[in-house]
Amino acid sequence: MPLALLALAIGAFAIGTTEFVMMGLLPLTAAEFGVSIPVAGWLVTGYALGVMAGAPIMTALGTRVSRKKMLMLLMGLFIAGNALSAVAPVFGVMLAGRVVASLTHGAFFGIGSVVAAGLVAPSRRAGAIAAMFTGLTVANVVGVPLGTYVGHALGWRVAFGAVALLGVVALVGIARLVPEIPAPSGVRLRHEIRSLGDVQVLLAMAMTVLGFGGVFAAITYIAPMMTEVAGFAESSVTWLLVLLGLGMVAGNLVGGRFADRALMPMLYTSLGGLTLVLALFTFTARSPLPAAVTLVLVGALGFATVPPLQKRVLDHASGAPTLASAVNIGAFNLGNALAAWLGGLVIAAGHGYTAPNAVGAVLAALALGVAGVSHALERRAPVVAVPAG
Repeated sequence: MPLALLALAIGAFAIGTTEFVMMGLLPLTAAEFGVSIPVAGWLVTGYALGVMAGAPIMTALGTRVSRKKMLMLLMGLFIAGNALSAVAPVFGVMLAGRVVASLTHGAFFGIGSVVAAGLVAPSRRAGAIAAMFTGLTVANVVGVPLGTYVGHALGWRVAFGAVALLGVVALVGIARLVPEIPAPSGVRLRHEIRSLGDVQVLLAMAMTVLGFGGVFAAITYIAPMMTEVAGFAESSVTWLLVLLGLGMVAGNLVGGRFADRALMPMLYTSLGGLTLVLALFTFTARSPLPAAVTLVLVGALGFATVPPLQKRVLDHASGAPTLASAVNIGAFNLGNALAAWLGGLVIAAGHGYTAPNAVGAVLAALALGVAGVSHALERRAPVVAVPAG
């Protein structure tokens, strides 16, 4: 794999850390700004909404800029957003910093996926995408626990300052290691938008929303599930999240490796396995050891879908892939928000903290059904690249 993928992975690590570390620092920021936990929760919600809005907007703005330059501009904006959060004097400024950082998320992963795929032979593209996304999964194992520890030990502002410095490292790495890749000639915004209308691209995005939504239905409420139902101590939540992150890393790497060999079989296996494991999680969550093992499997099977889904979007929007790739990253966050909302509904209805696992199983099963429809349509009509001009 080219060394340039390391620079992209460092950027992904920084972005993944800033996205999820807020959950561990929420009480600290709420206390300093004198707001309630629900109000402080906008620092998480605002980030997710910024990802969904920023993915198409930032990608559209960069259609005439070289991909390397756009990645550098995005990382510069990411640094600015986290630095603003680190020095925010009031809650509104902190929220603004979170939104500014989030605007870069979808476009960075979308453009980064296209760049990563272009650095290697066609037979290794999913593996290259997985290599970049390894930064995101490793962030859940190392970055988020470490950032939470630093935030509690030295202050949450130090944690966000450290993330901004990570962004600087990524920016330098991109400048030094990523080759200059000009924007494709003849591709205009209308071509990028047209690629979103491809039926297979839309079906892949539907699989993204539903499949990854199934994962987040379970893990959004993992802390109360593990402490109130499985019987773990509150202090165990950190290492349980590390286990989840390890599963994500393994699944991402396996998904990338096998998607290059047989993409649709890999999707069938990961989505089918995810459906089964989430359904079982409703029962295994009642005992510590089975709950911990199942948690690892949820992370592994969930992230095993990421490289094949991202590659499928690139394959079917090959004439103008950048916007479709970025919007698919937004689709992951849409799935996260939808699943968290549905999981909250079933908990509020009195079905308990394990009920979101059943919701996740239903969402994953729907994604598996969409995969079947997509594959059937593909057999009737082979892949046709969207024309670039």
